[in-house]
Amino acid sequence: MTRTLITGGLVITAAEEIHADVLIEDGRIAALASTGTQEWTADRVIDASHKYVIPGGVDAHTHMELPFGGTFASDSFETGTRAAAWGGTTTIVDFAVQSQGHSLRAGLDAWYAKADGKCAIDYGFHMILSDVNDRSLKEMDFLVEEGISSFKLFTAYPGVFYSDDGQILRAMQKAADNGGLIMMHAENGIAIDVLVQQALARGETDPRYHGEVRKALLEAEATHRVIKLSQVAGAPVYVVHVSAREALAEIARARDEGLPVFGETCPQYLFLSTDNLAEPDFEGSKYVCSTPLRPREHQAALWRGLRTNDLQVVSTDHCPFCFVGQKELGRGDFSKIPNGLPGVENRMDLLHQAVVDGHITRRRWIEIACATPARMFGLYGKKGTIAPGADADVVVYDPAAEQVMSAETHHMNVDYSAYEGKRVTGQVETVLSRGEVVIDERKFTGRAGHGCYVPRGTTQYLG
Repeated sequence: MTRTLITGGLVITAAEEIHADVLIEDGRIAALASTGTQEWTADRVIDASHKYVIPGGVDAHTHMELPFGGTFASDSFETGTRAAAWGGTTTIVDFAVQSQGHSLRAGLDAWYAKADGKCAIDYGFHMILSDVNDRSLKEMDFLVEEGISSFKLFTAYPGVFYSDDGQILRAMQKAADNGGLIMMHAENGIAIDVLVQQALARGETDPRYHGEVRKALLEAEATHRVIKLSQVAGAPVYVVHVSAREALAEIARARDEGLPVFGETCPQYLFLSTDNLAEPDFEGSKYVCSTPLRPREHQAALWRGLRTNDLQVVSTDHCPFCFVGQKELGRGDFSKIPNGLPGVENRMDLLHQAVVDGHITRRRWIEIACATPARMFGLYGKKGTIAPGADADVVVYDPAAEQVMSAETHHMNVDYSAYEGKRVTGQVETVLSRGEVVIDERKFTGRAGHGCYVPRGTTQYLG
């Protein structure tokens, strides 16, 4: 039995802040006690004086090795989970992809194979449904039993991931029966494709037009539509990467009616804007993602939504493509730029900066980055908190350290940073994953294969 003691820190969970010592035994939290009140012995003592002791982050939306637009996301499960650990995230939930014409099982098995033995931290999977039919609907029941309890569908990307309203309704009805949670990428892809073709015909090919054709109203329309379909099905719905205030208004209205409707946003929508998409010399392509970055005035609404709990989760939608050789595929045609941004390493620090800036409280930081994603996706109690019996996924965080975000110093396998030159206060110092130190005073001591697949229960957040 190995025992680790973390002493003298301010323990912050979604529920409380307390100066406490944390005792870890065999990969789990064994006990907490007010600092100095217990005479515990341990094999290893970590001094967290003047530091925060927080749960490891849970990033419920990543895409490692995702095939997209003729290329692949540049982070493997090995590089991506290592970068996550550097950023204080100890669990990711990635997306296995069903290809059209194939079974859910075939897609899931392919993702198990990609991740097995590669991950530095623990991981789970959602399932992308891109071919809703009698067979795949039946398979959903088996996946829920196996710990894959959430399913993502798209109103976007016709011909690739798109599902029509009937398919979405059937998947939601199935989820209402088996306890699964439907996640929706909500943009009107049929209408967007018309606007894309019209823009290209006018010679509007630069990256900024990606944001202009993917209109906020088309995000709002699709958000409204999937909420109504979920109401008809009697199922909860979770809207991913909410970027527009008009879409958030649809979610807020539904929640005011007491509906089980949930929303996620991402750091890029809180800190970046269409100003980035408009950067000259094709630099704007670095910021092409979907839903797209919005004009800066949308940020205030998203921060307010996080404070009022109309948005419950901040995930990254980490899906990196290098500028050289990948983003450049779209030179002369913005519609060919691979969609996605790197961010799995930056989320916890950016959200701590939001605490410093007064947007959210410390406990809300932990709630939206650790506790609620764990609850939403059936991991809470094991992940997302510091409490006896929980996995010892613990971060010692220095709230006073200052850093400048840069591609030169990050650990993601991508040749640029979406936050290049941004100064932030706060930095991860030491990270434990199931009690094993994987970042030791800013040195990586983990290994590929330490991370385990984590089967998930059904959502614990219906309320």
